[in-house]
Parts: sequence; C-alpha cells; structure tokens
Amino acid sequence: MSVNISDLVTVRARHPEAIAEAAARRVRRPLIGDSGRLMIVAADHPARGSLAVGDRRLAMANRADLLERLCVALSRPGVDGVLATADILEDLLLLGVLENKVVMGSMNRGGLAGASFELDDRFTGHRAEDIERLRFDAGKLLLRIDYEDRGSLDTLHTAARAVDDMAARRLPLFIEPFLSRRTDGAVRNDLSAEAVTRSIAIASGLGGTSAYTWLKLPVTRDPDDMAGALAASTLPAVLLGGEVGADQEGAYEKWRKALRLPTVQGLVVGRSLLYPATGDVATAVDTAVSLL
Repeated sequence: MSVNISDLVTVRARHPEAIAEAAARRVRRPLIGDSGRLMIVAADHPARGSLAVGDRRLAMANRADLLERLCVALSRPGVDGVLATADILEDLLLLGVLENKVVMGSMNRGGLAGASFELDDRFTGHRAEDIERLRFDAGKLLLRIDYEDRGSLDTLHTAARAVDDMAARRLPLFIEPFLSRRTDGAVRNDLSAEAVTRSIAIASGLGGTSAYTWLKLPVTRDPDDMAGALAASTLPAVLLGGEVGADQEGAYEKWRKALRLPTVQGLVVGRSLLYPATGDVATAVDTAVSLL
C-alpha cells in the first residue's frame, strides 16, 4: 500500500521493512516498451552534493519538493521510468509511483562535486547485487576521465568490474562517459566532437563483455558532429539532458536532431525537466516526450 510524502518519515522509522516489501511486489516491465524508445527522468544529483539549478544553489535540497516534481513527471504519458539513488528510489517505492516503470539505480556517487577527489568516483551507491535484490531494471555509472588525474584510473577499474557484475546478472548498465579536465580548480567536461568520440570508444571497451552495456551521452558542442561521434560504437545509446539554462527551446532542438541518429534509443533528462525555467514540470516533460 502506498503512502503520502508526509508519511515517509514515520514509515521509515517504524516499518523499514516496508521498502523491501514494496520492491518485492512492484510490477515490472521490459526496458524498451511498445514505443520502441526510452524516456527516463534523472534525479541522482543530490547524492553527489550537486543541488544547484541555475543560480539557485540549493534548489534540489528540499526532498518533499523534489519528490512532488518526480511524481508529476512519472505520471505523464510516455515517461518510462526514473534514475536515482537508493534513498530517492525507496521513497518513490513507498509512494507507489514505480509500478510498470523502468527503475535505474545510480551506482557511483563518490566523486563529490567540487571535491579534490572528484575524479576518483568511488562506487558508493547501488551495487549490482542491490539492483538484483530490489528487482530494479538497470544501473548507471558516471565515467569522467582526466588524463592528468590518477583518480580516473581507479574509476575506470571499478567501472569495468561493475560492467562484469551487471552482465553476470543480465542487467543493463548505462555508462555516462566524459573526457574531463580541471579549469581553475573545477572539473569541466569536454563536449568537443573528438572528446566525445574518444569517451565513447573507451567506455564501450570496459569489462569482459559489452552485451548489457548502454551509453548515456551528451550531445556534442556542435550538434552536427554527433553522428560522427556515435559512429565510434555499435552500443545502444540514450542522450543525457544536463542543465540547459534559459534556452530550453535550443536544447530541445539539439535533442530532436540527435534523436534521429540510428543508435540513439531515447532520453535521460533531469534538472531541466524537474526544474524548468517556466516552472511547469508537466509541460516540460510532455515537450521532451514529444521529441521521441
């Protein structure tokens, strides 16, 4: 039985077993549904300490507000599921909004935003065995590679083992790769065509098999270069939204163009849909779904 947001603390304090019970009875669905496309809402940012949306530094810090936005997004036609960390997914399980949805667990959140160890992105979230135990449908990991930061090597190694662990359970794993560098102390992702191409090539070769590996990719800085970058792999891919700022229409047009490419299977979008410039979550989600 589902509960209200206001009841979550009480249920967690008095009946923690309710989470496992909700996971056990959840009605599952195939990763790719009748539409042949995948539309996932992402909400794994808070666990990396990334709470800002635009100039609002703590926009995602109010959990009740975030859950309300997620419930609206998941209720819209064409939304297939959600990507989040354990705490958020368990709240959504208790709220009863994950029935017939694709549930993706976020696996490495140790590379905290702004930390000196940001690129040593330890696996502090879901493990493969957790995703299997909770009957979730897929996992996701972030793979940022800085050729001048040894922390990236540890991330690469643990990412490869996560590929193996997920494949052994026949569970899809979405890898989000970037070539990154530090600029004035901050990690910046390189979205040039060459950098995206190299990141795809590196991510595609991780682990002992790529049978269950998907790619979660940014659109290149020049959208016209995206086709060439995607030619680096035959793995299925989804586009990540990222934070788009005030130019929502410009972002939609970039996504629309990239979605026509043959290996692109859908969208995984977070803050730009949950916290749109217009403030209207339902309209932002519906517009994104229409691109598919």
